[in-house]
Amino acid sequence: MRAAQRYEQVVISGLAHVDAPHAVTSSDIESQMTRTYERLGIEPGLLEGLSGIAERRVWDAGTKPSTVAAAAGELALADSGVDRADIGALLNTSVCRDYLEPSTASLAHGLMGLPTEAVNFDIGNACLGFVNGMNVVAGMIERGEIEHGIVVNGETSRFTMEATIERLASEGCDDTMFREQFATLTLGSGSVAMVLSRADSPEQGRRFLGGLSRAGTQHANLCTGEVHEMRTDTKGLLLAGLELAAQTWKEALSAFDWDSQGHDTYVVHQVSKTHTKAVCDTLGLEIERFPLIYPHFGNIGPAGVPTVLSKAVQDGTVTAGDKVMLLGVGSGINTAAAEIAW
Repeated sequence: MRAAQRYEQVVISGLAHVDAPHAVTSSDIESQMTRTYERLGIEPGLLEGLSGIAERRVWDAGTKPSTVAAAAGELALADSGVDRADIGALLNTSVCRDYLEPSTASLAHGLMGLPTEAVNFDIGNACLGFVNGMNVVAGMIERGEIEHGIVVNGETSRFTMEATIERLASEGCDDTMFREQFATLTLGSGSVAMVLSRADSPEQGRRFLGGLSRAGTQHANLCTGEVHEMRTDTKGLLLAGLELAAQTWKEALSAFDWDSQGHDTYVVHQVSKTHTKAVCDTLGLEIERFPLIYPHFGNIGPAGVPTVLSKAVQDGTVTAGDKVMLLGVGSGINTAAAEIAW
C-alpha cells in the first residue's frame, strides 16, 4: 500500500524528554491583553475555557532549539545504552530552528559529538515531523544502512508567543486579527529524543512496527506560521484534520487488521481540549486511554507525540507488553497512525 510503512527489525532503544522550566498560565497571558478583551467584549477566562490549557512551558529567553534538542538527545542516548560512536544518523524534526542555515540537525550533531559517519539533516512537516522522522530512521535500519539512529526535537515557542501577545494587546487588534492569531497562544515549548535500533531478536520489546500516513494538502493554507506570527483558521483546520484522520484510521484498520479498540494506550498529538475530544469522538476511542498533557504543556508541536509517550512510560501508564498507537495530525494537512509493541 502506498504511504504505508511496516518494520520487522526496529526497536525503540532509548526515549527521553525535557520539560521547559518556566510555566506561563493562561491567566497571565490574558492579563496582558485586558484592554483588547474589554474593547472586543471578550470575557476573561476564554483562553483556558476554550483550550483547556491552564499553562504552557517556555525556556529561558534566547535558548536555541539545537541546545535543548541535543540535551534530550543525550538523555535518550543514555537510556538506550548505545555508544554514540555507533549512531549512524541524526534527524532533527523541530519546527523551530536556530538559523535558516546551517541545519539545526548539524548543530545538535556537533553538540552531541556524534561520529563524522553519522548523516544528519532536518526533516520538517509541522506537528507530524517527529513521526515522519521515526519512519525515515526506521527505514534506514530496515534496509541495513545503519544499526542505530536518533530523532531529536526542540521547540522554543517563547518569541512567537510574546510577539503575538504584543500584537493582540495593541490598539490595532481587531476581531479578525484576534481570531486568526488566538491559537498561537496555545503553543508551548519542550524537547524530546528517541533512539531507534536494529532488533536483537523478533521477540524483543519496544518494537516500532510502523503504520501509514495520508495527505490532504488542499488544506495547506488553513494554518501558516512564521517566526514571529502564526495565522490559523481554527474551525476549518479542526474539521479538515478530523476528516482526514478518520479516513486514515479507517484505512489503517483495514490494511493492518487492527482492532479499533485493541490498543492499550493512544498517544495523540494534543492541540487543545476541543481537539483531543473531537479526535476521540471521531475515531470512536475512549479518552481514558489517552494520556493527556495539554492542560499543563499546551501544544508543543512535533515534540507532542513523543513527549506524551515518554511521560506515559515514565509514569508507568505504558509498560512491557502494551500495544501503543501513535496518532498525529499536522498542518499541511497530513496525518499518520503508527503502532508500537512495547
